[in-house]
Amino acid sequence: MSEIRLNTRDLASANLKAGDRILLSGTVYTARDAAHKRFMELLDNGDPLPFPIEGSVIFYAGPTPAKNGHPVGSCGPTTSSRMDPYTPRLLDLGLAAIIGKGDRSPAVCDAFKRNGALYLCAVGGAGALLAGCITDAEEIAFADLGCESVKRFTIRDMPLFVGIDSNGGSIFKNASF
Repeated sequence: MSEIRLNTRDLASANLKAGDRILLSGTVYTARDAAHKRFMELLDNGDPLPFPIEGSVIFYAGPTPAKNGHPVGSCGPTTSSRMDPYTPRLLDLGLAAIIGKGDRSPAVCDAFKRNGALYLCAVGGAGALLAGCITDAEEIAFADLGCESVKRFTIRDMPLFVGIDSNGGSIFKNASF
């Protein structure tokens, strides 16, 4: 099976299917549990999020500090289900895709389908490999959260696969893990 090269801005029109392997380039934003909680507080207060959510990609990651001139240290995906309480709301606001690992709740799966969004999976334990795909990193919000602050990454050819496609197809259905 070949890999499909895509830019983050082209995800909505890519017609990807669950199981497709991609090499993703473009802009992604990191956010984990604490940042998602703050996103909800901002939205509840009518305040803007730290980046434009519509058409964006969130990577569930908290990279380690940069070393030797690299933009970040190790940067692997975190378990996605911890963000399930927040995910449908962000997808309903136009989030295009999420990068993480592991299965998602039925409510989140419905939100991916309802919004034509994608869940992209990265291989856990491959943080050094993924960090090599990050060409630039800038902290943009919640610096007090340390490695879990929100960062804007520029990525090049990050190896991912489609976990849940925009039609609701899922690699997790009928899987025997």
